[in-house]
Amino acid sequence: MILHRFFSISSPAATPLPEEAVPGTYKRLRSRTFWGVTVAYSMYYVCRMALSIVKQPLIDDGLLSAGQLGLISSAFMFVYAVGKFMNGFIADYCNIRRFMATGLLISALINLVLGVAGWVGGWSTSLLFFLFAALWGINGWVQSMGAPPGVISLSRWFPLAERGTWYSIFSSTPYVGKSLTLIIVGALIGVLGWQSGFLLAAVCGLIGAAVILLFVSDTPESRGLPSIQDLSGEKKTEVDALPTRQLHRWVLKNPGIWVIALSSAFIYITQYAVSNWGVLFLQKSKGFSIESGATVIGVSEAFGIAGTILAGWLSDKVFKGNRATPVILSGLICFLSLGLFLFTGGGPFLNTLYVSLYSLSIGVVYCIVAGLMALDIVPRKATGAALGIVGISSYVAAGIQDIASGFIIQGSASAGTAEFNFTSVSLFWLSACLISFILPVIGWKFLAGGRPSGFFGRSSGKRAKKTDN
Repeated sequence: MILHRFFSISSPAATPLPEEAVPGTYKRLRSRTFWGVTVAYSMYYVCRMALSIVKQPLIDDGLLSAGQLGLISSAFMFVYAVGKFMNGFIADYCNIRRFMATGLLISALINLVLGVAGWVGGWSTSLLFFLFAALWGINGWVQSMGAPPGVISLSRWFPLAERGTWYSIFSSTPYVGKSLTLIIVGALIGVLGWQSGFLLAAVCGLIGAAVILLFVSDTPESRGLPSIQDLSGEKKTEVDALPTRQLHRWVLKNPGIWVIALSSAFIYITQYAVSNWGVLFLQKSKGFSIESGATVIGVSEAFGIAGTILAGWLSDKVFKGNRATPVILSGLICFLSLGLFLFTGGGPFLNTLYVSLYSLSIGVVYCIVAGLMALDIVPRKATGAALGIVGISSYVAAGIQDIASGFIIQGSASAGTAEFNFTSVSLFWLSACLISFILPVIGWKFLAGGRPSGFFGRSSGKRAKKTDN
């Protein structure tokens, strides 16, 4: 009961603000809340990406094998998947400020423990494996407390007419976190050792938790403001009066959500393959150092920021609300650039170019398919549930990818060496990339049926803004 009261959604303020104070207060609190969750969610990613950078030192020092690292990463993914599903539903009822800060604080402490454990030393391989697997699995659960409240904050503070643009900006935060981790943490590890990567991630997590507590507000009503529908002049419908539990059941039965979830699963396979194994691939397949490999992948992740921001503008402005066309075009670019990265040679410049173009285009596909499509076809009060369904599918697939990739890479090694052949695993990653943007096109009828008039054209977008149905 204590936890229930602590995390429950905030009650409306006892005294509403004077009418003349509403516009200025709303804009100020909305801005603080948006940028608070955006900065904090990028720190969430720093706290989950440290392991991806330290794989090579752990393998070279004989502490863990590629297969064990794949299992550790998959422990995170599987727990995260279940947590994303459950916490997506739970967060619809929660105080997003407290919920999001708690998850990031615990994640920071886990990174701190792993870094300190590395400095202490004296661990056997099996004991170190179980320590990493257990703590990284717990990290998966608390990491799943980040995205749902972040996206729900958009539903609570932004009108439908603006949500696509702001969502595309928020969706860029994973790339910000990844880029920071790969470039800064990668350089630090090269100087101070792999343990320093976890310690820096812990510091970033603590900073992010402080940002949430200082800047984020739960709901407009809790700060004495009217509801977002009243503030924006949106017309309320019968859906707005339905209980959240009933809307959750509707989302679970919607086939369009499951098409999106399956497509997102393949996006995450290819996306996490590059993020989690890209540095090792460059080191073992192309002879890069850990610093140069981390820099290539880190710089490319920054282009994902541009891709996600570009996605909202492309679909809303250039293609007049059509979600399918930018997905197809970006998917083809994504497929070709990933193929060049995996199956051609070249130095740092060419590889940075290939994987940056890949990150730019996968950022568009990721933002539209795994985010905007789901938000387009669900009511506002069921945002967390939709993201939970998409999340469990995506991260189960990402976890399977980590296990499969780890053992495929390990199985390709020459006897008694750490020299790997990446051909088989590269075909696996490239196939997932192709499927990821083909599925929404095949299943477009289910997606178009998610709302009364569909969502692939300008007319459906207008109706969605009016009815939130």
